[in-house]
Amino acid sequence: MAIVGMGLPDRYAVIGHPVAHSLSPLVHSCFAEQLDQIVRYTRIDATPEAFAATARDFFRDRGHGLNVTLPHKAAALELSDTISDRARLAGAVNTLTRNADGSIAGDNTDGVGLVRDLTANLGLELNGRRILLLGAGGAARGILAPLLAEKPAHLAICSRTPAKPHELARSYLKLGRVKGCTYRVLPGKRYDLIINATSASLEGKLPPLPDDLAAGAVCYDMYYCDHDTPFTRWAKEHGARSAHLGFGMLVEQAAESFYLWRGLRPQTYPVIALLRHA
Repeated sequence: MAIVGMGLPDRYAVIGHPVAHSLSPLVHSCFAEQLDQIVRYTRIDATPEAFAATARDFFRDRGHGLNVTLPHKAAALELSDTISDRARLAGAVNTLTRNADGSIAGDNTDGVGLVRDLTANLGLELNGRRILLLGAGGAARGILAPLLAEKPAHLAICSRTPAKPHELARSYLKLGRVKGCTYRVLPGKRYDLIINATSASLEGKLPPLPDDLAAGAVCYDMYYCDHDTPFTRWAKEHGARSAHLGFGMLVEQAAESFYLWRGLRPQTYPVIALLRHA
């Protein structure tokens, strides 16, 4: 619903710490231009201690929606007056919306954004495939339910120590064939898809992966930057079928947020192409 006349634009923002690197303002400005929407989208840097007060102040001051990034997704869940089923499953919120009555609704668009990038943009078939998910933290939890909804043959959650991946796997057993493991003890050596949901790329590091693991697999790093990460470099050097950064996930999860806020679904491919070219 486009704003007409001389009224002030609806306010949106991405909130995180740090957040200066975020491409969300560029993505949402592309969406707004594409769909003839008059909005103002900014970045907000808030420490964990200041998050709740900063978010509430934003919504009191004509704010309509917030994209929530690290390290605030768990805190955003606590802030929400209502949460969607997918946010409840994820245990985290990445999209906040102010309702007409002033209440705050929490949702999570990370998982649907990843799956749309994998299936619609990269043309991958996930049904019946073997998937290895690296990491057992909040990023992994946020994408598990949508991945399992695609009915993979098997999904292994891998971490350095066994406690977290085994606990996470047990909590999702009702949704599909999922198992926890460590890097030292992997259930099998061949995977169709390997997803890096760890923070290693952010730190310029690589998870302790065996060199023969990448052979023939599609490798996907949820992190994005303007060069290969240690994970995508490892994948290319060790026989991966292909290696991808998380630009598509960023755009697809943002498109889902935009749809929640504005009731309009933007075209994502031209924005993904713009980011990759830039």
